[in-house]
Amino acid sequence: MKKTAIIPLRKGSKGIPGKNKKKMLGRPLFSWVLTEAIFSDLDEIYVFTDDIEIITFIKKEYYWSPKVKVELRGEQNANDTASTESVMIEFANEVTNDFDIFCLLQATSPMTTSEDINAVLNEIITHKKTAALTVVNTHRFTWNSEGTPQNYDIFNRPRRQDFEGLLIENGAVYATTKEAFLETKNRVSGTIGLVKMEETSLVEIDSMTDWKIVEELLVNRLKKSKSHQRIDYLVLDVDGVFTNGQVFYAAEGELAKAFDMRDGMGLEILRQHKVEVIVMTSENSELVAQRMKKLQISNTFLGVKDKYSFLRQFIKDRNSSFAAVAYIGDDVNDLTNICSVGWSFTPADATEIVKQKADYLLTKSAAAGAIREACEKIIAYNERYE
Repeated sequence: MKKTAIIPLRKGSKGIPGKNKKKMLGRPLFSWVLTEAIFSDLDEIYVFTDDIEIITFIKKEYYWSPKVKVELRGEQNANDTASTESVMIEFANEVTNDFDIFCLLQATSPMTTSEDINAVLNEIITHKKTAALTVVNTHRFTWNSEGTPQNYDIFNRPRRQDFEGLLIENGAVYATTKEAFLETKNRVSGTIGLVKMEETSLVEIDSMTDWKIVEELLVNRLKKSKSHQRIDYLVLDVDGVFTNGQVFYAAEGELAKAFDMRDGMGLEILRQHKVEVIVMTSENSELVAQRMKKLQISNTFLGVKDKYSFLRQFIKDRNSSFAAVAYIGDDVNDLTNICSVGWSFTPADATEIVKQKADYLLTKSAAAGAIREACEKIIAYNERYE
C-alpha cells in the first residue's frame, strides 16, 4: 500500500508571525514533524505550502531523502478562512491522488514521533480501519458553561488511578484510505482507529509562552532518550568550535579563519583510537573545505542547515545510534544534536543557551584547545569499553 502524507504550511500566521519557519531548538518548526515522517513507514511526504522560502529550503536541505517532495499551494487555500480539508482536496485534485493511504501531519505538533505516525498507519493496514487519528488520554475533569460537570460525579470524585479520563484529539496525525477520502472529502470517516500520544502533545502553540513550554518538553524528551556506549563518532561544528567565530573578509570574500594546530593533532590521535571524525557546518566555506582536506577529514559536510536530520540519516546509514556519537557545538543550530547524542561538549566561550544544555562544558575556548580537550576526554571515556 502506498502511503502518502502532506504537511500543509501557510505563510501567514497571526499569533506567532512566521511560526512555521521560526526556530525551535535551532530548527524550523516544520522540520520536527518532517524529520519524523522521513524516518517513518511513509513512502512519500509532500510539504504543501505557499511560502517560496520554505520551498527553496526543503529542496536544498532534504536532497538526501527521496521521500521528501514540495509543492506550491494555491492562494485560495492559504488564507485565514481556508479549512484543512480544502487544502487536502486541492492536493488530491491538483497534485496527486496516487496513494492508498492519505496522511495529514501538522507542523504545529513537534512532539509527534515516527512511532506515532507508524501506529496510525497500522490502524488502517493491520487493524483494517477506514481512518485513524492521534488522541491524548487526559485525566482532567470537564464542566459545561451552565456549571455542571460533564464527566464525573462531584459527590463521588474518583482518584486519578481509578479514573478512565477522556480521549481528546490532539491534532497531530490523521490518516484515511483513498476511497474514504474521495467519497467523504474528510480527513477521517467510517471506522476510525485511535492512537494515544503522550499528554505533553496536547500543548497548542498559540503564543510564545506555549512555544517555550514545548521547547522544554522537547529538550526533556531528547535527554531522557539518551543512552551510553562506546563513542564511535565525533561530530564537530566549525565556527565557534574549530575557530573562535571570527572571519576576515575582503571585497573578494573570506580571507582567513584561525585554526588551532593542537586541535588537529588531537583529532589525529582520536582517529588512531578508532573514532571516526565528522565535520558538519551550516556555512559553505572554501576555507573550511581546504582545512578539513588538510586534516584528512573526508566526512566533511558544508551548508547543512538542519543538522539533526542530516546526522540522523548519517547514523542510520552506518547502522549505528546517537548513543555512539559525541558532538561539539556552540550555538543554537547545534542544540538538537547537543540534546540527542550520547555525549555532548561545548567550548568554554559558547553561547549561554548551549552551555545550559550540553553534557560537558569544556575548560578551553574555541580555537584554543577545546577540541583537543574533548578528544582526550573521549579517549579516556572509551577505555572502559576496551
